[in-house]
Amino acid sequence: MELFDVYSLLDINPVKAEGCYLWDDQGQKYLDLYGGHAVISVGHSHPHYVEKISKQLQQIGFYSNSVKIPQQKELADKLGKLSGLDHYQLFLCNSGAEANENAIKLASFATGRKKIISFSKAFHGRTSGAVALTDNPAITAPFNETLNAVHLSWNNLEQVEQQLKKEEIAAVMIEGIQGVGGIRVPAPGFLEGLGKLCKQYGTLLILDEVQSGYGRSGKFFAFQYTNVTPDIITTAKGMGNGFPIGGVMISPHLKPRIGMLGTTFGGNYLACAAGIAVLEIMEQERLIENAEKTGSYLLNKLASFKQIKEVRGQGLMIGMEFEEPIKPIRQKLLEEENVFTGFSGTNVIRLLPPLTLGIQQADEFLSKFAKVLNS
Repeated sequence: MELFDVYSLLDINPVKAEGCYLWDDQGQKYLDLYGGHAVISVGHSHPHYVEKISKQLQQIGFYSNSVKIPQQKELADKLGKLSGLDHYQLFLCNSGAEANENAIKLASFATGRKKIISFSKAFHGRTSGAVALTDNPAITAPFNETLNAVHLSWNNLEQVEQQLKKEEIAAVMIEGIQGVGGIRVPAPGFLEGLGKLCKQYGTLLILDEVQSGYGRSGKFFAFQYTNVTPDIITTAKGMGNGFPIGGVMISPHLKPRIGMLGTTFGGNYLACAAGIAVLEIMEQERLIENAEKTGSYLLNKLASFKQIKEVRGQGLMIGMEFEEPIKPIRQKLLEEENVFTGFSGTNVIRLLPPLTLGIQQADEFLSKFAKVLNS
């Protein structure tokens, strides 16, 4: 049977990973500055992470949500403590797209309204509702176009208010920092303005922190750089360090009812073991503080590169925009300097390394990056 070929794959076969490094089947070592789409939060093959999952698998790996799974509450308590949001409620699922689907469905249940606002260059996932909210015609099927999504301009509060005045909106969904859209940080005051408008018009505010959350920005969630209080927060990616898990964090004013949300695999024993291990490592190794420190160092150093049009981001979520297409730069970084990076569109390089990245590894990248830019 052939694979359904929808990916543009690198001709590399990783067979081993540790910390911020990968090794391929030829023994070549690579510095991982992309973390597999920002998924690797506490580093590849962290011993505590491996031990936690292995021990859980020896006891019980899976049962559905038809029984009590105590590890779900343990994960919720640890997440609440480390994020500072222990008064929120947690619904566990399997991915960021699923978290966002449940968030918008919950907003519609709670308000009785049908439409959701999202923003230009947004990315919220590849399932039907999430795709409808994702401003990318390349992944929007005709079916998605009929769903109740409204795309508005980034950082334009006036446009949001006009839409809220015009019709009843269930929720406004926005990323803490746009990832696929090019590492775009909301303008100062924009999130707070959205929060005020949502309260004024009875609309819920959903913060999509799937990519920008779990310490990546130098705060637990990127919105915590502001004074906004979301009604719903979605998370995934770094939450499981590679094990599929997602979550919807829900303000206490939104009340559950039996059957409102559901999932077969969400919150299973292994997923919870992975999620608990990630939070334990983040706390013990102070990885949120490290993301802020190393990220600030990188942002400062990268700002001195004259070849870069603009450097932007927070923590270890960094975008470098160039005037010209960045494909040749990324190819040289990978093929000549053995460095993995990501991209947004044709002219933005994305850096989303494990939160364990240190100054020494940052300098390793900077040296190789300078060599490529000056070659």
